[in-house]
Amino acid sequence: MLSNIDALVLARAQFGFTVAFHIIFPVFSIGLASFLAVLEGLWLATGRQVFMDLFKYWIKIFAIVFAMGVVSGLVMSYQFGTNWSVFSDKTGPVLGPLMAYEVLSAFFLEAGFLGVMLFGMRKVGPRLHFLATLAVAFGTFFSAFWILSVNSWMQTPQGYGVNAAGQFVPEDWWAIVFNPSFPYRLVHMVLAAYLTTSLVVGAVGAWHLLRDRFNIGARTMFSMAMWMAALVAPLQILAGDAHGLNTLEHQPAKVMAMEGHYESHPDGAPLILFGLPNQEAGRMDYQVSIPKLSSLILKHDLNAPLKGLDSIPRTNWPPVPVVFWSFRVMIALGMLMLLLGVVSLVARYKRRLYEWTPLHRFALAMGPAGFVAVVAGWITTEVGRQPFTVYGLLRTTESASPLSAPAVAASLTAFVVIYFAVFSMGILYILRLMAKAPQPGERGVEPGNPVRAAGITPAPSVGPGRILQPAE
Repeated sequence: MLSNIDALVLARAQFGFTVAFHIIFPVFSIGLASFLAVLEGLWLATGRQVFMDLFKYWIKIFAIVFAMGVVSGLVMSYQFGTNWSVFSDKTGPVLGPLMAYEVLSAFFLEAGFLGVMLFGMRKVGPRLHFLATLAVAFGTFFSAFWILSVNSWMQTPQGYGVNAAGQFVPEDWWAIVFNPSFPYRLVHMVLAAYLTTSLVVGAVGAWHLLRDRFNIGARTMFSMAMWMAALVAPLQILAGDAHGLNTLEHQPAKVMAMEGHYESHPDGAPLILFGLPNQEAGRMDYQVSIPKLSSLILKHDLNAPLKGLDSIPRTNWPPVPVVFWSFRVMIALGMLMLLLGVVSLVARYKRRLYEWTPLHRFALAMGPAGFVAVVAGWITTEVGRQPFTVYGLLRTTESASPLSAPAVAASLTAFVVIYFAVFSMGILYILRLMAKAPQPGERGVEPGNPVRAAGITPAPSVGPGRILQPAE
């Protein structure tokens, strides 16, 4: 017979699995929607057909990613009502309206203009179509705004009161929405979305350059992606540093776990590069560290004291091994992204951006790195918040529904089977689309194009006012 703690572990595993699977799609759709808006804007401004060809190439992928994100996200609300009903009851007066704002404003904005974006170019004209693309791109950002506000309030709760039933109730909506960690999380996640998308676009461009370095579409997308990586990677590192300092102020136990500091350091804390966290003994075994560097990074002072987990009750310790290693995965990938951006700038300076095979292979290998880094960052954030769902106020053990372990295990098994069966096919189809090189006169997602049957094809170079002309 499984115990109650087993039911809690299964509920956490189910939520972790579904969120980790879901998060890659919104992150990609946020960045890809903005990339599509840039492509269409450049086409309108320059009239170069290559930008419209790339727009039609990537909009097919965006449509699938968006749909998979919506479907995988539906499960999240399902779990709030089944596995985490106590959490929903306690936090509903605060988090419920925020989630409703996300649906009514952001998601409706995305869904409302998505049809025009996908199928309306010939019906509304280029400029109105561009406005629809901008609306979808803004909608994806606005959706991230509300979702991150919800998550940030769980990390740094502000502006609430507690009623007689033990529920959190709103007292100051401005303080709730713009809680102390929200600006840092928003910037960090949006930059992660742009960086992740640039790595995917760069990998696709590199794949096709390795086969045909003269493909104009591959050259254009690769160049744009490398500019984005070179610009955003250092900005992301700076944003991450600011986010870390904010976390140290409001969630010190999480930073202690990230740094692997079981013990306090009154005269400057070392930066532990690697080691084996020993949760039971409360120490870091076999550590490789740089003396006092952690104090320099976190306090900007080599000798600044830093508290360790020994300064707080053991019952409030997060699972250090998970947080410690997920944080290092994220940082390592971030450094590789920065290196890719620097190498691309060197190649561009030497005028070998489209001929340097090692760079193309490096970019291809880094294609999935953004998704891995996002998941690793999410694990660091959410596992580092444990043992609380609302930091310092509501414990995870107090948030779960009174369900039996077999019931949770059954739903977890069903989710695993369905997710891998359904979404694996979707991902494989996306990879098939990416494997096809962009071509002049790329077809979009619009159904049957009657002008092609009449022998009319896109012109080699057209402006926004002339989409098609008879082939010469």
